[in-house]
Amino acid sequence: MIWVQREVTLPRLPRGFHLVTREVEEALPELSRIGVGVAHVFIRHTSASLTINENASRDVLRDFAAWFDRAVPDGAPYWTHTIEGPDDMPAHVKSALLDTALTVPVAGGRLAFGTWQGIYLCEHRDSGGPRRLTVTVWGEERS
Repeated sequence: MIWVQREVTLPRLPRGFHLVTREVEEALPELSRIGVGVAHVFIRHTSASLTINENASRDVLRDFAAWFDRAVPDGAPYWTHTIEGPDDMPAHVKSALLDTALTVPVAGGRLAFGTWQGIYLCEHRDSGGPRRLTVTVWGEERS
C-alpha cells in the first residue's frame, strides 16, 4: 500500500475557472506507482472551490462564469458579510454550491478521468491570491 500527501500551491489566478489537472499530477510523481487507488484533492480556502468538468471547450468555462456571476451577484443589497469586499460573500456561496474536495479514482498509474474531464480551480474572487491544495493519494502498488 502506498500513501502520499502533498501540498500544491497554485499561483494567484484571476476570477474564473482554471484547469489545474497538470499541476496536481506533476505534484505526485508517485502516482505512476499506483495500480489501483484513490486521489483526494482538497482546497484549503472558503472563497474558491474545485470541480471536475469538461476540459475541451473554453465555452463551458465562460458559461459557468456567466451563470455563477448572475446567480450569485457581487454587491447585492441582501449580503450582510461585506467587510472583506463586495465579492467575498458571493465567493463563499459559490464555493458552497461547488465543492472544497474531489475524489478521483487512480488506475494504472494515472488519474482515471473520462475523455473530456479535468480538475478546475474555481476562483470566485477578483484578488483571491495563491491557493493551496492538499492532495492525498493512496492505493496498491503496480505489479
